[in-house]
Amino acid sequence: MKADNPYLAPVPTKDGQVVGYVHSLETFGAVDGPGIRFVAFMQGCNMRCKFCHNPDTWKTRVGLKMTSDELLEKALPYRAFWGEDGGITLSGGEILLQPEFALELFKKCKAQGISTCLDTCGQPFTRREPWFSLFNELLEVTDILLVDIKHIDSDEHKRLTGYPNENILDLCEYLSELGKPVWIRHVLIPGLTDNDKYLQQLGEYIKTLKNVEKVEVLPYHTMGVHKYKEMGIRYRLEGVEPPTAERVENAEKLLHVADYQGYLTWHPGINTKQQKL
Repeated sequence: MKADNPYLAPVPTKDGQVVGYVHSLETFGAVDGPGIRFVAFMQGCNMRCKFCHNPDTWKTRVGLKMTSDELLEKALPYRAFWGEDGGITLSGGEILLQPEFALELFKKCKAQGISTCLDTCGQPFTRREPWFSLFNELLEVTDILLVDIKHIDSDEHKRLTGYPNENILDLCEYLSELGKPVWIRHVLIPGLTDNDKYLQQLGEYIKTLKNVEKVEVLPYHTMGVHKYKEMGIRYRLEGVEPPTAERVENAEKLLHVADYQGYLTWHPGINTKQQKL
């Protein structure tokens, strides 16, 4: 059973620190959370989204091995550019497959006054122990989360990603209960997610959440197709073109993007409930 359960796999260590598996680093991320951010794209993801532009991040336990100290050493030279709202983002792959590393790094970030952001699709979320307690401890040192909702319909979500979405929506609702600030993001794909019925359902669902600072429509693109050819993997959306500007605007209206302006005044260190008191 252990081989099938990533939450029970032994955590690698080096010099008494948790080792994280890193795919790549970006020093000036402008779309990975508030402000300018140093972004670590972590290795490993369970989902197999048909539109994924980074299939090279799928494999687990491969990539550049780094401790939290080593990652901070890479990030700190850029701190002068982060300003009040910028900081460090852990993205993926899927960062919640490596919660121990995220927790250790973010504890050190908060000790130095660095803003922290998690970019997740939510697929690993569970209320099972010991993962749930570890996740709650991680939330205490996380300022904000970027959460991708790939599809509001669970059956369609499974066809698109290989997994249903019930636990992902459970994550969204749990974060709402806590008042933990989030940005919700949705990839718009012609023929798959660009559907008025489902966009309306998603828009209504997001309205039920009390912690949403921003909603973003991310137009599908084909910039990662060459990676599939290099890796010998069949690209399952061959021939699908990016959505038109009109369809992006339509999706933004159905998701009520203009209603979510909290990100304009939000700052690290406060949660949504505190902000709205």
